Order: sequence, then structure tokens, then C-alpha cells
Amino acid sequence: MKLVTSDVMRQIDAKATKDGIPSIELMENAGRSIAQAIIADFTLELDDAVFAIFCGKGNNGGDGFVIGRYLFSAGFKVSFYHIGSPDEFSGDAKQNYDLIKELKIDTTEVTSIDELPEILESDFSIDAIFGTGFSGSPKGISAELIDYINSEPQEIIAIDIPSGLNADDGTYGDTVINADYTYTIALPKYGLYVSPGREVAGDVEILPIGIPIEVVDSFSIHNKLITPSYVMDTLPERQPDGHKGTFGKLFLLAGSTGMTGASVLAARSALRSGCGMTKIGCPKTTLPLIASTFIDTMTHAFPDVAKKGCLAKRGLGEVKIVCAEHDALVIGPGLGRHFETKELICRLLLSLEQPAVIDADGLNALNGELSILEDCKAQLILTPHPKEFKNLTGTDVPDEIHARIEVARKFAIEYQTILVLKGSPTIVAHYDGTVYVNQTGNNGMAVGGSGDVLSGIIGSLLAQGKEPIDAALCGVFIHGLAGDIASFELGVRSMMASDIIEFLPDAFMMLE
Repeated sequence: MKLVTSDVMRQIDAKATKDGIPSIELMENAGRSIAQAIIADFTLELDDAVFAIFCGKGNNGGDGFVIGRYLFSAGFKVSFYHIGSPDEFSGDAKQNYDLIKELKIDTTEVTSIDELPEILESDFSIDAIFGTGFSGSPKGISAELIDYINSEPQEIIAIDIPSGLNADDGTYGDTVINADYTYTIALPKYGLYVSPGREVAGDVEILPIGIPIEVVDSFSIHNKLITPSYVMDTLPERQPDGHKGTFGKLFLLAGSTGMTGASVLAARSALRSGCGMTKIGCPKTTLPLIASTFIDTMTHAFPDVAKKGCLAKRGLGEVKIVCAEHDALVIGPGLGRHFETKELICRLLLSLEQPAVIDADGLNALNGELSILEDCKAQLILTPHPKEFKNLTGTDVPDEIHARIEVARKFAIEYQTILVLKGSPTIVAHYDGTVYVNQTGNNGMAVGGSGDVLSGIIGSLLAQGKEPIDAALCGVFIHGLAGDIASFELGVRSMMASDIIEFLPDAFMMLE
């Protein structure tokens, strides 16, 4: 689903209106859609739920009036608190305010915080104060009202975006709504998926408002959000009469002395992600430990550097033979940085035909050797974290989301590869210039081994026949989703990489 800035969303709205959909109709569609979603999501009893709706002067406030009207018509008790007199409302907001007055729903103009109830007797507070066009920090009565909403115990629902949050970059000033849920309209906005914005947006749901797809497609938008519906539609099919060969064979060139755990984590996550068969290729001296640690995978021992426990370049021919027996590859987790191992990896990449995930020490082997990517025939997915990306390219990964996206896009296009740039959020850049932003994951996953788990998931999907871009997009989403489920069960402070693997079945069942 296409990601938009506030300015592009404004232009899309304007074009939809110009092409024949009145703005008042778009507001009606938005309010009705959100009200219906609230009722469906919370399955509320008609005589129990009470809503306090806080409206600003603009279109976001107008959306709030429409939402309240539909909730009221459905039998819920609704009260409105609005900033400014009705004469100050925008045209569409004023029309919907007038409809509220005709229904004789309680409305209160808030000119002072003292006019608000000392105890807000409602079940939900709906924030419709500022929309995506707001920038800066709320001041005066607006800031006081936001602080009031945040201080009350009710669950908070934000409309389109939490008031005070910058829709374009996820930043905010001194005051912002701390929402439990956000219903965003028509298309997702960057600020809802980038820290610190994602932390105040709560659970985000995207709702259509009737803007024709051809209107959206008329804008050149090259960045997208990875959505659950895409992942559900893209996961590999499971044939009822399938066997282990049907579901793909994955080879993992991974592990060295002191880092055998990386190979095990990657192989375990691959099997948990539906792969039929995995084989770990490792240095001979590490084979006993790997084979005894994880009995569900096959192993193959290759020549190692004497007393170093890492792959020797003389094993290259044998490595090529084993690679050719598999559907997809994962190269790098825990391989180490010995110069012979690096040379083996570089030579191997030039001869590959199967799609491969290049991670960790596979990436380190490419430091100073990026020309190999231009000569490689196989489709590659590179999965660096920011430090690995800098080592690879000499370029720092910017913190600002739009700059980070451009850095990833430039790399993917230049080297005609798929780049999974790990972080918060993780972004995936395709060599056609499209960049995708992931919406799952949490800081409990910022732990050693998490990247090995991701490599295994993506490699598993590759082995099951998915196109590299689909394997990368589904992989990062599922990886983050499993991490989110783990965080609910364990808390972010106590998570380990192996916990992500343990909750992969829950992630797949949730999607399917």
C-alpha cells in the first residue's frame, strides 16, 4: 500500500474532489467508515459505550462530528467538546456541526480547561483536534486539551493521526496525543510507522474513503507500506499432498568457532517458516557442536583453516557442488572474517545461480568488493544493519526516514539487488526503485541473533519458490510480527533471538 506525505495526501484529496467527489462526501465516507470500524473492532453493546469526542476547527474536527453522528445513530451516548466557535469551523466541518445540533447531541465549546469535567465519564476519548496538515507543537487551549485527554483513564482513539504528531517524519513537540488506536484515512502516513510517532499512534488501521484507485495511481509514489493483507496473499501455498522436497531445500553456509549459534538460529527459523529441508554447511571442526545442538537439520562439513575453525578457500569446489543441490541459499551468519573465508565467499558469489540471502559475515566479505554484485548472476538479498551498511559502502545510514529511504533506493538501483536495511523501521529497497517500509517489530528484537533469524525466514521463503522481493517483504513482516507477539508474552526487556523463533507459529497462524 502506497505511503504518503501530508502534502501528497492533500493533493490526492483535491484531485478526487476535482474529478467529481465533493469534499463533504469524502468527509462523510471517512466518518462513517471510522464509526463502523470502531463498532466492529470493539464489539460494543449499544447501551454501554460512552464516547467523548474532541474536535478542532478544521477537517479533522469535521471527521469527528461525522463519527459522532453515526455512533449516536447506532445507539451510543456521545458528547462533543470543540475548540473555537462554530463560526470559525471550516466549511465542511461547519455543515457537519450543524447536523449534530439538529440531533440535539451535547456540545461544549472549550475556551478554558476549567470548562471540562473533572472526571470524564466516558469509555473512549476520540481525538479529532488536528489532522495531517498540522506541524509544530500545539499551543494554548489546544495543548491544554491534549494534556487533559492524555491524563484521563479512557482509551484514546486518534482520527487520521494523533494530534500534535508530524505526519511526515514521526516527530512531535512538547505536546501530543498518546493514542491507543489510530484510524488513518485512505492511505498510510510515514509518521505513524517511524519512532517516536509509532509509539504514540498505538494500533493503526487504514480505512478507505472512496477515493478511486486511478486518482491515487495518477501520482508518482514510489514508497509503500508492507501490509498484513499483502503478506497473507503472498505466503507460499501448502499443497495437501506435498512432501519435504515440495517445500524447498535451503542451504545455509554458516557458522565458525565461537559463532555456531548463528547457523543454528538461521536453520531453526527456516524450518519454522515452512521450509521442507535445511542443511548447514560449516567448518569441519564445528560440525560436532552444530550437529548435536540442532538435530532437525542436516549438516555438511567443509575444509577449515588449521586451528581456526573457519572455512578454507580450498573447499570452494565442494561448496559449489552442495549449493547446486539446493533451491536457495543463506550465506554469512557466523562465518567469521578470516581472509580465506572472505575469498571463498567472493568467488562463490560470482558462480551462483540460485537466489541467496547475504547476511552478517557474508556482507563483511563484500567490504571493498562491491563490484562483485555487478557481476553476480544470481538474485541476491542483502540484509545489513546500519553499521554493516556503512562498512559496505562508506555511507552512514541517516536517522531521518526520507533520507534513509533514498540511501537504500540508490544502493538497490546501482547494484541491481534487493536491500533489506534493518532498523526501526526496517526498509526494503527493490532495484526497480520501489522502497517498502515495515510496520512490525519492537526494541526487544535489538539483540544478537535476531538478524540470523531474519535470514533464515527469508531464505526459507526463497526455497519455497517465492520471488526474492516477496520473500524479503514477507520475511521482514513475519519476523517483526513474531517479535511483537513475543514482546506481549515476555516483555521487551527479556527477549532473546530464539524467542522470535518460538513465536513464529503464532505469527503464521495469526496471518492465516
